[in-house]
Amino acid sequence: MTLNTSNSRTPAPDLIQLTPATEQVLEAIINSGGRPLIVGGSVRDALLARLNGETVDSKDIDIEVYGAAGHQQLIDALSPLGHVDERGVSFGVVSATVDGEDFDISLPRQESSTGSGHHSFDINVDPGLDELTAFGRRDFTLNALGWDAATGELVDHYGGRQDLENGILRHTTEVFAEDPLRVLRAMQFVGRFGFTVAPETVELARSIADEYQHLSTERVWGEWKKLALRGSDLTGALGVLRDTDWIRHYPALKDTIGNAQDGHWHPEGDVFTHLGLAADQAAQRADADGLDTTERTTLVLAALLHDVGKPETTDSHTIDGQTRITSRGHARAGVSIAAKFLSDIGASQAVADKVLPLIDEHMSHATADGPPSAHAVRKLIRRLDNGGTGPTIYEWARLVDADISGRGGHVKASPSAAWIAVAEYVGPEPRKSLLLGSHLADRGYSPGPGWASVIAAAVEAQDAGEFDDEAGAVAWLKLHRLAPVGFPSRPSNKNRSATERWLAANRPQR
Repeated sequence: MTLNTSNSRTPAPDLIQLTPATEQVLEAIINSGGRPLIVGGSVRDALLARLNGETVDSKDIDIEVYGAAGHQQLIDALSPLGHVDERGVSFGVVSATVDGEDFDISLPRQESSTGSGHHSFDINVDPGLDELTAFGRRDFTLNALGWDAATGELVDHYGGRQDLENGILRHTTEVFAEDPLRVLRAMQFVGRFGFTVAPETVELARSIADEYQHLSTERVWGEWKKLALRGSDLTGALGVLRDTDWIRHYPALKDTIGNAQDGHWHPEGDVFTHLGLAADQAAQRADADGLDTTERTTLVLAALLHDVGKPETTDSHTIDGQTRITSRGHARAGVSIAAKFLSDIGASQAVADKVLPLIDEHMSHATADGPPSAHAVRKLIRRLDNGGTGPTIYEWARLVDADISGRGGHVKASPSAAWIAVAEYVGPEPRKSLLLGSHLADRGYSPGPGWASVIAAAVEAQDAGEFDDEAGAVAWLKLHRLAPVGFPSRPSNKNRSATERWLAANRPQR
């Protein structure tokens, strides 16, 4: 379908399927003397759906009203329909809830920057403002679209529907530069829709790269969160950061550009390329598995950051005349780097608690030569769980799959299935300690900090399968309890049990 952009108003009948609540709101505004236009994302999404031969119901409707006398006129018109929230009046916005549906109804406005970043603005609500000026305040042409439900016309002053059809993300006017957050909006729009950013928009974004420092972490996180929740082209999103030079604000990602990898395992190229491809695969897996918002955010961010430790650990050496590249220890090295990145973009501690253990453990499958043991799987489950705040082994398996498949072609089969099979056999959640404080008290241990070390040793033995019930835990304690100086340290690791190896390393005291 080819869309004509020769006029600012063109026929687009039934572009949006209106709900009864939406029809009530529009009718009330018209009856009060206003001229409502549905604007923004709902129009964009309806056009995208039409291009794909689909229809969409109206949701998250934003309405801009022209010709109204002021916000009180809107409040009086909407109040009989449902709850009206006036808290946004100073910004020219009135919110209404009608039949359980939420609407933002705004008057045209102009904003004048009075300082750096998006902190200091004078807002002038002007009900008489013309459409061309009002739409020119919007970020991208494909968002500077309106639909007049009364006439069935698409309002397009800046060629947005043609850009939408061509997959081009282009700024409307130079006003774009007044809010530097719009560059991150470009990042997440490309990530969500796979668009290409117009060259002039790339240059404008580069010119305001220094303004990033003025953005609040809350607003920055809002864009990264949308990318993680809705993005499917993470490679494209990273490309926006690179091309606009905004990548310099994210050294964890910037440092991976040009970081070589061994071509045998990574034929796709440098680490930066791999991170994008792995995140693309993570997003596909998240959607295929129907992950909830927390799980999808965790998986995509973990894939995007899982190898950020490679720049610190990459080394090259020659084997049989061939140069090989390794990054030993990159998983552990990446944890602190990823933690700073997540903090800098405003992610919560709850997000970090899920993402960081996945980065730390994403290479744990490499420790097993063949199918993993039940002991190895139980230990991984417990490390991931991190006391109940961390991810599951299923989330770990999805990251491993994304890592393996995000290499420009499968160089080997993912080992995750073997680990999941064992996990489902032994139980995919960490088991509670069978040895309790009461058992220690019964055996004559005095309460104190040393108890934790004894319990930790017991958990290690339990995970290794040295006992499987409470009686076995008590017998284990009796077997290993010796002199008051603590548990024994043996001279060699050979043929030791898991308990003996743990005790030699940790020596819990009574």
